[in-house]
Amino acid sequence: MLTIQMTRTRKSGNAVFGKMVLPFSARPIYDREDKDITIDTLENALYIIPAGTYPLRRTYSYKFKKLLPLVDEVPDRSGIRIHKGTKPEHSTGCILTDQYGQSTLDILLNRIETMYNNEEILLQISDNLPALPCPGSGSGQ
Repeated sequence: MLTIQMTRTRKSGNAVFGKMVLPFSARPIYDREDKDITIDTLENALYIIPAGTYPLRRTYSYKFKKLLPLVDEVPDRSGIRIHKGTKPEHSTGCILTDQYGQSTLDILLNRIETMYNNEEILLQISDNLPALPCPGSGSGQ
């Protein structure tokens, strides 16, 4: 089992910014750097999912027509994805990354799935910011 950490670090308007840390152990063998990879994240504060630990899987998204990470088992929610986006309004609950972050995440999740023989991958989300509004309902896809 592998755990990917995500920490929400600041809020501005409806934008919640954070960092997702992909552990060193998940890096490709040929990569000689001995540090974790950090990806910037963005969420819409109106639809934010609760902090907690969730299974992370790559499944086919019919909306985006490709394999994308799916944050699974979110209470009362479905279709929460990690995908590319630059504005909070690009999300109704999904976690957004920039182009670099999405490419890096795709490559590393592929590698993780190979290394860990499809063992469970968890996304652990924690808050390090002032109180957020109550989560709205909705689904990504």
